[in-house]
Amino acid sequence: MRDTARLADRAFPTSAGIFFGLGLGGFFDGIVLHQILQWHHMLSQTHPPIDVAALKLNTLWDGLFHASTYVFVVIGLLLLWRTAHRSHLWWSGKLLAGTMLIGFGTFNLVEGVVDHHLLQLHHVNETVPADQWVYWDIGFLVWGAAMLIGGWALYRAGRQDYRRGVLS
Repeated sequence: MRDTARLADRAFPTSAGIFFGLGLGGFFDGIVLHQILQWHHMLSQTHPPIDVAALKLNTLWDGLFHASTYVFVVIGLLLLWRTAHRSHLWWSGKLLAGTMLIGFGTFNLVEGVVDHHLLQLHHVNETVPADQWVYWDIGFLVWGAAMLIGGWALYRAGRQDYRRGVLS
């Protein structure tokens, strides 16, 4: 029992990796899709950025979106710090990468379903003709699901390594 408790104390903090992935998924979306490619903004379907006032509103909501993703990363950092500071942490690339992909994929799936399909706040690529938006939105969901599945597979491999005492 004592060895089990020691191993549990050194276990990788799964929630930290998931929060990092949620935050990094949001940062990727906001930085790459909103700012660099300028495919959409947070409210571009309900408030198209066709004038300065609408662009200011979209920029505000993009900033609030970034603030929430920043909070996810800070939570991930705090969870990782708390675990690593308390005891020697079993560092594992597979566990970290897997949990981050789980978080990133979860972000894409939730954001894609809620913002693109249910609320229709925006679509992934609004620079293409409107009849093509659904393909980009579905592709975003497929990409998220692939990250979630790949992350889960990496996480499981990392857990198996951990149980065997193999550091990867």
